[in-house]
Amino acid sequence: MTRKLFAIAITSAFFLPLYLVVTNVFKHGPEITANPAGLPIPPTPDNLTQALTRPDRLFWNGLINSVTITLMSIVVLTVVSAMLGHYVARTRSRFGRIALLVLLAGLMIPPQVILVPVTQVLGVTGLMGTISGMVLFNVGYYVPFGVFVFSGFIRSIPIELEEAAAIDGSGRFGTFWRVVFPLLRPATASVLIFLGVWIWNDFLNPLIILGPQGGTTVTVGVYRSLGQFQRDFGGMFGLMFMATLPILLFYLTLQKHFVKGLTGGAVKG
Repeated sequence: MTRKLFAIAITSAFFLPLYLVVTNVFKHGPEITANPAGLPIPPTPDNLTQALTRPDRLFWNGLINSVTITLMSIVVLTVVSAMLGHYVARTRSRFGRIALLVLLAGLMIPPQVILVPVTQVLGVTGLMGTISGMVLFNVGYYVPFGVFVFSGFIRSIPIELEEAAAIDGSGRFGTFWRVVFPLLRPATASVLIFLGVWIWNDFLNPLIILGPQGGTTVTVGVYRSLGQFQRDFGGMFGLMFMATLPILLFYLTLQKHFVKGLTGGAVKG
C-alpha cells in the first residue's frame, strides 16, 4: 500500500505541469490568473490561434530555427559519436583509454560553466550569433554522451562480424558503415531521442549564443513573449503547447526503438 501511495504521489508531481499547460491553453487570460487549476469551461482555441498568427511570427521563426539546430546537431552528433565510440570500444591502446576518460569527464561539466569561454571562442571565429555556432556548441558539448552510449553498445556486438568482413576484403571504414552501424539502430534511436529532447528544450545557450539578432528558438520565444510590464498568460500557454508538440511527436515516433536501445546491450554477446 505504501508503494502505491508513493507511486501515485510521484506520478501526480510529474503530471501536474502537464495538466496545467493542457487546461490553461484553452482558457482566456483572466480565467488563467483567477483559477489556474480549474477546467476550461467552455474551452476556447483563441490562445493557439494567437500563437500561430502573431504579427512578429515569433512561433514560426522559433520553430524553423529549433528544427534546423536540432536536426543538424543530432545528425552530426550521431555520425561523430558512432565512429568515435567504435574506435574507443575496439582499440586497446593507451590513447584510446585516455580519450574515453577525457570524454567521460566532459559529461560532468555543466554547460553554464563553459558558456563564457565558448562565447569568446565563437566571437573570435565569427560564429557568435549564428546557427552554425549554436550547432558547433551542441556537437562539442554532447559528443561525450553519444560516445558513452555507442561504445557501450558496440562492446556487446561480436567482433567476429568485423573480422569476417575484413577477411572478405572490407576496409575499416566500410566495415563500420556496412556491418556495425546497421546493428546500432536501437542505440542510435536512444541517442537521437536524448539529444533531440535536450537540444530542443535548451534555453540558456540559444539565448546567449544566438542573441537578439541571431534569431530565436521555441523555448526562447516563450520567454520573449512576456513583456516587462505586460503578462499575456493565454498567449504564453499557447506558445508553450505548440512548442511541445514537435518534440513529443518525435519521441513517440522513436519510442519503440528507444526502449530496445536501453535494454538491447544487456542481452547480446
